[in-house]
Parts: sequence; C-alpha cells; structure tokens
Amino acid sequence: MNAAPPDLSSLRIPRGDPASLPGGGHRRVWLVAVVVVLVLAVAGFALRSRPPQVEAVTVAVTGGAGGAGEGITANGYVVARTKASVAARIAGQLEYLGVSEGSRLRRGEVLARIQSGDQQAALAQAQAAQAQAQAGLDQGRHDLVRAQRLATEQVLSAADLENARTRVDVLDAQLGQARAQVQLAEVGLENTRVRAPFDGTVLRKDAEVGEIVAPASAGGSLTRTSIVTMADLATLEVEVDVNEAYIAQIRNGQVARITLDAYPDTSFAGRVRQVVPTADREKATVLVKVSILDRDPRILPEMGAKVVFLRETAPANAEPRRVLVPGSAVVRAGGATSVWVIENDRVAARAVSLGTAHGADLEVRDGLTGGESVVLRPPAGLKAGARVRVGTSQER
Repeated sequence: MNAAPPDLSSLRIPRGDPASLPGGGHRRVWLVAVVVVLVLAVAGFALRSRPPQVEAVTVAVTGGAGGAGEGITANGYVVARTKASVAARIAGQLEYLGVSEGSRLRRGEVLARIQSGDQQAALAQAQAAQAQAQAGLDQGRHDLVRAQRLATEQVLSAADLENARTRVDVLDAQLGQARAQVQLAEVGLENTRVRAPFDGTVLRKDAEVGEIVAPASAGGSLTRTSIVTMADLATLEVEVDVNEAYIAQIRNGQVARITLDAYPDTSFAGRVRQVVPTADREKATVLVKVSILDRDPRILPEMGAKVVFLRETAPANAEPRRVLVPGSAVVRAGGATSVWVIENDRVAARAVSLGTAHGADLEVRDGLTGGESVVLRPPAGLKAGARVRVGTSQER
C-alpha cells in the first residue's frame, strides 16, 4: 500500500533582517571582531617592518696637502739620525744587563757590566802602592827638615843634606808613578762598565748575561760585538730614494708631507734636510733625507713611509691631515670603540682607533678614511645589516 507524499507547500524562507534571525547578532559581532584583529595585525606588521629613522653625519677630513700643491712622490723608511750599536771596550763575560727593549737611557748611564774581578784587584794593588809611596815621601820630607836643621848647626855635611833632598825628589816621583798606576787601574775598571753614549731608547738587545762580549775588532765566532742597539727617537727622519730624473725639482728646506704605511689615514709635516750629493748608479736614484716636524710616539724606526714633496704653491704651514668624527657617533663597549657606518641604507659596525679630541670631535687614527656616513647617537638595539632611514643628514 503506497504512502501519501509530504506536503511542502507550507515551507517558507525568511526574508527579513539577519539580526532578527535566531543567532544572527552573535555571528555579526564575531565577524566584526575578526576584521578588527586582522586590521591591527596588518598595521603592527607594517610598523615593525618599517626601518627606524636615524640621524647621520659625514666624516670630516681636515688639513693635509692639497692636490694642487702635490709634486714628486717617493717611498722609503723611517730611520734615526742618531743611532748606535753599543759594545764593550774590552772582552769579557757579561755579568749584568739592566735594560730591555724600550728602556730610556740618559747619557752616561750604566746599561751593562762585564766581570771585573781582575780590574778591581789591580785597582786595590795600585791604591796600596800609592799609599806606600805617600808614606815614604812624608818620611823623606821629615828627614829633609831634620837634615837642614843639623846642617845649620854644622853637624851635618853639605853632601848629606844634598842626599836628603835628592831622596825626597825620588820619593815624590815614585808617588806620581803610583798615582798614575791608580788612574790606569780605574780606567781598566771603568772599561768593564758599558754606558749609554747619548740620550736615547733601546731598540734591541743583542747579548744576554753570561755571554762573552768583545769590541768589534776583537770579536770572534763565539763572541758578541754588540750589547744593545739604541737610538735617539727625537732625531727620526725619513730616507727616500728619488729617481735622478726628478732630483732637480727637490731642494734643501722644501716642504713635504709624510704618510706612514702603518697609519695611511694620517699625514705628518716634513721638510727636506739634505739631498745627498751622490747618486746610486745601479738604481739611478739619489738619497733624500726628510726631517719629521710632527713629533708623534706612533712613529717608529724602520717603518715604511711615503713622502710627497710639495711644490712652491703649497702652503708651508699646512696642517696635518686628520679624520674627525663627532663624539656622539662613537660607541664604547667592552674597552672597544666603534661607529655605525651607513652603506646602501644599511648599517655596519666599524671598529675605530681614536686619537686626541678636537672640540666635540675626535680624531680617528684608524678605521675611517673620511667621507663615510655615520650614525649620530645610535639607538639601542641597532644590529649589523639592519635597514635604516636617514633623517636629517648633516654635511660637516
């Protein structure tokens, strides 16, 4: 028996406001909340991804020789005009060495000593002989006074009086000889002491305690002929070889700029002290000696150097080239100093070596060459490679 089909004519779809539907208000609230959350997330991501804004400044360079005044360039080395290899006057075993590399000495100061037992004994013997001669002379003079009194009383003959006078003269001569022997022994003892020949600094130790040292003329394969090498660092200068084709353009007293290979960012004032009046036929060069006018403890003997001989148009009182950076751009951490350099809108930490202060700026001896853009007052949390936006860029 077949069932009757269901009646669907009474079913209707509501056409009214969704809010009036059962549960429709809650769904709308959730939809609005989701949209707000999405908007806030997008805004936060945009803010986080936006590069931070920083203030930058261009690293300044002051002084230095201008390009218009530059002339011939030559390479050479820093040398000390006053330099010596100090040796002993006599041969012997080194028993004392009181200096090391870097020790500063005054002229005449004892820096080493050779075993001197024989010399001390010879001096003591000479001093004893001198004392004996002095005592004999004193006795002879007393005898002469007595003889003169007896001769006056006609008790002593004239011949005996003359003998007494002769004996005093002989004893006086013997005392002089004894004094000379003492001086000779003192010189022998002094020769065991090695003294500084001038005010200077020890550059190198060439011998150690216990080694046999000797003068250069008496040295052998097993002896040292030099104890220390020292120099007066106040007499440092640069020696360069100039091609003889250009030597006519260089004269004594000419102004020059000196740049050391160790500090390429800093130049020093110089002046030609001497054009050596001879040429090297093998190299076709002439040796030129340039005095260093800017005294700096960083300048050391045997450093490589480049000298630029300035033309007459160059100012004679040109200031040394200096790279300056504001103190507010320097970051100090753990005893190290650095700056943040901006390259292609990204920052990179650059270690720097600082020199003296010039007002609010600091001299950079190593790490910057000038013209770089650095961050002023770097914000905390800045990381290498981070992208930044430059705000107010200042030209200095």
